[in-house]
Amino acid sequence: MASSLPSRLYRSAINFTRGKQHHSSHVQVVDDLVECPCCGEFQQLEEIAPGTVARCVRCDQLLERRNKGGPLATPLAFCITSAALYLATLASSLMTLNLYGRERSVDLLTGPMELLHEGWGEVGILVGLVTILAPGIVIAMMGMILTAAFFEELPDWAPHLLAWYEKLRPWSMMEVYILGIFVAYTKLVDMAHVEVGPAAYLIAALMISMAATDQTLDQERIWQRRRVEGAIQLPDGNQVQVDRVSMADLGGHMPPPEHMLSCHSCGLVGVFPEPVPQTRSVGLCPRCGHNLCKRKNNSLSRTSALVLSAFVFYLPANLFPVMTVIKVGSGGGHTIIEGAIELWEDGMIPLSLLVLFASVTVPVAKILGLSYMIVTTKLRSKKKLMLRSKLFRIIDIIGRWSMIDVFMISILVAVVRFSSLANVVANAGVVSFAAVVVITIFAAHCFDPRLMWDVAGRNGQLPEDDARAGNAVSESSGTPSPEEQDKMEPVRA
Repeated sequence: MASSLPSRLYRSAINFTRGKQHHSSHVQVVDDLVECPCCGEFQQLEEIAPGTVARCVRCDQLLERRNKGGPLATPLAFCITSAALYLATLASSLMTLNLYGRERSVDLLTGPMELLHEGWGEVGILVGLVTILAPGIVIAMMGMILTAAFFEELPDWAPHLLAWYEKLRPWSMMEVYILGIFVAYTKLVDMAHVEVGPAAYLIAALMISMAATDQTLDQERIWQRRRVEGAIQLPDGNQVQVDRVSMADLGGHMPPPEHMLSCHSCGLVGVFPEPVPQTRSVGLCPRCGHNLCKRKNNSLSRTSALVLSAFVFYLPANLFPVMTVIKVGSGGGHTIIEGAIELWEDGMIPLSLLVLFASVTVPVAKILGLSYMIVTTKLRSKKKLMLRSKLFRIIDIIGRWSMIDVFMISILVAVVRFSSLANVVANAGVVSFAAVVVITIFAAHCFDPRLMWDVAGRNGQLPEDDARAGNAVSESSGTPSPEEQDKMEPVRA
């Protein structure tokens, strides 16, 4: 039966009033709240003492670290050291091979250039990006960020550099490249006299200094020097006023998780007057200007497509040879597994196991692990959430180490260029293998592990429209238990 005119007018008035309230209500920024990037649990984080770390009470994800050294001076010193080592590495020799009186020296740039000359430009550009360009960019960006942090207020350009540093840092693979040098050296010593150049030692020192910069960096201290604007700009162009509060101002009561989100870039937690859409942007962050979204958009769809692509490339990567080795006019192609077997037969069993783990086990584990998480999320499984969260963190960490074989091939192609006496050329398999590594890294980045907890009903109720349109998961109900919303206790580092 059609509703009466007074009823329709009444509902229209209520909806109109609610719409007005939505645009006029304030957004609260809670300074002492954080969201776990792995499980989505909101929890209160009080000031922690130097030398301690804070971990998520639910999934044990590292949330914050306080170092005993200077929060700015110590990482800046390591950053300056990294810059000096990086420049010295570019100007130094990497390796010299002496074969029957004929010598050939190579540097960091020789391998990518030889791959370009042989027609494998995709691999050559990739190696050049992650060993030459990316390290220089991230060192320069970190130097600018730390310099800006000495100002009383963080400049407007610094938040963008911090966001890009987080994205580009995993692509600086000097720690993986040093293992590639080691594997290449073991393959060359049986062929000719090899002298390791100063660049190899400089790369090892650069790896340590860059890791020390990251370990001593306290990003939260840097973000504290950035002002929080008094309004949030909504996608429709309107603005909503921002109020800065603490949990004490809220009476110690945790707001409903459906009304909260954290900025993916700076971690600022906002409480909205109405439930937040799951994937649609609700405006710009008042601290860093990043788009505010509760979850990554189309996470499951994009991850599924990338995992399928990685599986397609993985088959030719193992079936086709990745390089051809010619010694005194004889030789042939080598697949990845054949290279590991050759190391085993030469008595280098630990190195053989390393290559087998990094080049065979890791890609398979990433493809199977991501597939398992995608399927269980789509099925709204509530089982083994802790195990799946730990599995995601492992996959995210080990993804880069599969580049060992790619780096080893780039070094061998560069240094072994003696015509019929000895020659190494790259083959099609290395392109497929490099594609597997890059695609799985992107797949891990696209996957949002908080969805696993969302569909299990551990992060509040999902809006129906966003559950259907955003990440292809159905709505779920349930709220976190009281013990999961207790204050987090710092864990001694």
